[in-house]
Amino acid sequence: MTLALPFDLTTGQGLFLAAALFGAAAIRGYSGFGFSAIFIVLAALTTNPLPLIPVVFSCEIAMTAFQARGIRAHVDWRRAGALLLGAALAVVPAVAIMARLDPVQARLAVSALILLLSLILLSGWQLKRPIGALGHTGVGVISGTANAAGVGGLPTAAFLSAQTMTPSSFRATMIVFLTGIDLMALPTMSAHGLVTGETAVAALMAFPILGAGVWLGSQGFARANPAGFRRKVVILLATLAALNILKVAL
Repeated sequence: MTLALPFDLTTGQGLFLAAALFGAAAIRGYSGFGFSAIFIVLAALTTNPLPLIPVVFSCEIAMTAFQARGIRAHVDWRRAGALLLGAALAVVPAVAIMARLDPVQARLAVSALILLLSLILLSGWQLKRPIGALGHTGVGVISGTANAAGVGGLPTAAFLSAQTMTPSSFRATMIVFLTGIDLMALPTMSAHGLVTGETAVAALMAFPILGAGVWLGSQGFARANPAGFRRKVVILLATLAALNILKVAL
């Protein structure tokens, strides 16, 4: 008997998405960001990514539960609080816009955002002076807007990467911020009909894969250079985004 998959996915699509989920979870466990963007770009290669965005947000929240004990002491709560304040101002109108896009528009919007933000990260952009709470709040607004397409972590990753932060603080602060914006976005997405029973089924199916991926990535974080790995993640994001734009355009 064939297992019925949510969102009318075929067995082949389901296996592809499971592999993408595991890889993206391992990267999140290692670097603290990139999970949503990588998974959504990969998902867009085989299906409409829009219904999967609430699933991704549920996965992000679950992964934070896996990682909470190890990151608590390293979170920069001042930065995280200001970023979340800005995100709270943008989440509702941004989700309302994204909910009205058709599948092709959704794919292009997601991929274009990822490509642009990846290029900013790859440019080696650095801030010359410390940024206060107002600056972090402004970036939070941008990230809250981008999170409607499931890529809210990338503007913040670009911003924090341009400041002087230890890898442990960067990773922990990103994890807390991503969890916060996902908790904001899910109720708004539900109000627009983007969260359904299939969302819950898909999230439950994903949790075992997430646990394995986050565990693997977290093991590597203690032994490797996170800054170098983040650069490889961004290169991967840019490549996948460009391929997806070409796929939709052609």
